[in-house]
Amino acid sequence: MTISAPAADQALRHGAAFLIRPDAGVLCLTGADRADFLHRMTTNEINRLAVGQATVTVLTSPTARILQVFTVMARAEELWLLPAPGATRALAQQLRGQIFFMDQVKVADRSEEVRRLRVMGPKAAQALGEAGLAVADLADSAWQESTVTHEGTNLTVKVLTQMRYGVPGYELLIPVATFDVLQALLQGAGIVAIDADTYENRRIELGRPAPSHELTEEFNPLEAGIGWTCADNKGCYTGQEIIARQITYDKVTKSLVGLQSDRPLTVGTELQADGRTVGVVTSSGMSPQLAAPVALAIVRRPYHEAGTSLQGDTQIATVVALPFVE
Repeated sequence: MTISAPAADQALRHGAAFLIRPDAGVLCLTGADRADFLHRMTTNEINRLAVGQATVTVLTSPTARILQVFTVMARAEELWLLPAPGATRALAQQLRGQIFFMDQVKVADRSEEVRRLRVMGPKAAQALGEAGLAVADLADSAWQESTVTHEGTNLTVKVLTQMRYGVPGYELLIPVATFDVLQALLQGAGIVAIDADTYENRRIELGRPAPSHELTEEFNPLEAGIGWTCADNKGCYTGQEIIARQITYDKVTKSLVGLQSDRPLTVGTELQADGRTVGVVTSSGMSPQLAAPVALAIVRRPYHEAGTSLQGDTQIATVVALPFVE
């Protein structure tokens, strides 16, 4: 469990804030078959992406469990992939391992050249505009490249709007050489730097699943709360039959839920009901707005209903509807 710094939380909740992601890398797919390759490998509609569009997609196992969740940005001659923090090398290896000898696809790691950060908060668009990065008219899951000058340095910044994945906001990508100048530009526009703990507490409050917590090999995308990444009208990818069957016949057996308790819950705690294990705590934090512990869990149905009491190791937790707060 983590506690947010008050000033950082206020900026994230009421103003504009940014989080540096030092372990968030970038992969680049090139070659004539790049879109077809990724389309047949993952859950979402990659072939339909036009230049300037993006989507979140999932690489799943033969049993439809989550292997990787990442964002795909369509460029004219390449696809940029934004893996989860810390997952760049693993994703690159997994993709390269699926390239057949006839596939015209190459995977390159651009993480040494490009840095990522995320700008969030209700005034994020306004603040970015004041920094010279106009995003007010940029649709969700769209991206643009902008050039702005700060302290005599020209900055080329790619800005992606991302409202459904993670804490809603804008993912910024910039060459490593000008990353420090970008930070100064953002801070000059009143955008406050926050730490990972503040981000995590806000993510949990909003009920957003995350890699290494809910988005793991323990669960499939439907169970983990990202069913929207699974296109229901595309052909086979690894794990597709299981996901399609669960959607068609309403056979999803687990759900992402919120939990409230008197004391903080520990991630990994098994949840009991009717004498058996029915779920597990996947994220735990402290809500500054509620001034109370909050947690996320993935729980078997029908124990996912709001108001259900579940037994943890040493205390009772109550299932609540998500989000905890807006």
